[in-house]
Amino acid sequence: MTRNHFALVLACTLAACAAPASGEPQAGNTLEEVFARMNQAAATFKGLTADVRRLHHTEVVNVDDVEEGTIAVKRVKPKDTRILIKMTKPETKFYSIGEGKFRSYVPKSQDAQEADLGKSKDIVNQVMLLGFGSNSTELTAAYTVRLGGPDVVNGEKTTRIEMIPKAPEILKHVKRCDMWISEKGLTVQQKFLEPGDDYLFVNYTHMAPAPNLPESAVRLEFPRGVKVNKLK
Repeated sequence: MTRNHFALVLACTLAACAAPASGEPQAGNTLEEVFARMNQAAATFKGLTADVRRLHHTEVVNVDDVEEGTIAVKRVKPKDTRILIKMTKPETKFYSIGEGKFRSYVPKSQDAQEADLGKSKDIVNQVMLLGFGSNSTELTAAYTVRLGGPDVVNGEKTTRIEMIPKAPEILKHVKRCDMWISEKGLTVQQKFLEPGDDYLFVNYTHMAPAPNLPESAVRLEFPRGVKVNKLK
């Protein structure tokens, strides 16, 4: 997996964290009702924290790569969402996207990497539309959206929706994304289908609104003295 591909997949992972809508609207059975809940959530989204479990399946060797950790999200302004992931299992790793940069750090190996998203920034922003305070108008401009149907995730009633990217650059890496929307307006699960039948499966628990997160909560600072590998 190339670093640009990883940044895109990471953005997909993060995009699953939709904000809770105000109140507790009931899950509807139509796409319009799902959009209504998303629009309500978009009007109030500022930030959140959650536990995350990420599974990446590689079909050709039938291997599942599983990581668990936490995530913090802060929406500074439209098209400016900053995220910090801390994976703790099977080993500690940090990933961040913010201010036009992708950063990663592995304490055990002292591996620190940074990349300017550059031309990929617009693509990452489109992926972010899948959850971070976007409304239905923005979403349908970038994706073909259809209703998947009712489902149960972690004991909760949800509505699954399916999204196919319109941008050719995204389709190279993600041919479809499924999102499970709870009755409270939360995206509690997401699946990204990649070419070759590989997929990225993400599940979120203990999601909590965090409208007043400090900048430090979503910024990855490299330890002093660590050599940073600048990626193209």
